[in-house]
Amino acid sequence: MNNKNDIIVISLGGSLIVPKRIDWRFLKKFRELIICEIKKGKRFAIITGGGYAAREYAQVASKVTKLTRDDLDWLGIHTTRLNVHLIKTIFRQYANPRINKNPRTKENLTSHFAKGEGIMVAAGWRPGWSTDFVATIITERLGAKKLINLSNIKYAYDKDPKKYPDAKIIKEINWKNFRKIVGNRWDPGLNMPFDPVASKLAQKNKLEVIIAEGKNLKNLKNILEEKKFQGTVIK
Repeated sequence: MNNKNDIIVISLGGSLIVPKRIDWRFLKKFRELIICEIKKGKRFAIITGGGYAAREYAQVASKVTKLTRDDLDWLGIHTTRLNVHLIKTIFRQYANPRINKNPRTKENLTSHFAKGEGIMVAAGWRPGWSTDFVATIITERLGAKKLINLSNIKYAYDKDPKKYPDAKIIKEINWKNFRKIVGNRWDPGLNMPFDPVASKLAQKNKLEVIIAEGKNLKNLKNILEEKKFQGTVIK
């Protein structure tokens, strides 16, 4: 792995880290897989979501007082930062000690790999920016062309399968048609397979985004090894 285009960007959904309680069994297996790939020469940028903790904080706070959009965003941002500290800790030997909290920082993001680290970690930045958007910016800035978005869904659908029984699985789609599904506006707590604002930037930069179920680590390994896998490809 000799150049920045070899870095693999993973947006690790908070629902995988904290579905309701911290899933240490998943984290242990995820760690083993990523370390195995690092030893083969791969490098990773891992951006974490907020998960159940973010929703719990928002729900509790809203029972006490009326929340603004900024309130909701900041609660979510700080839960992503707690989650990323957890990820940095379990990858201590392999991760750069700095957490990227500003994807638009003037520093060269590849400096996070300057001392041979296998991982850079990042979290939410500021209100109005989802971690999908942060991951997309980091993918752009690292010069990578592929972003793996891991969550608790196997595929994206043409409409919400929880509301519409006739929703159809999408295995491959272009950005123009995907954006017709997700729309153009992002809100805190929005339940979409990939953030609409991030989708716009990904389309502009001609990125390939893979949406896949994170719990299926054998499937993730197939993605990393460019073998056949389950998931949705957007490009």
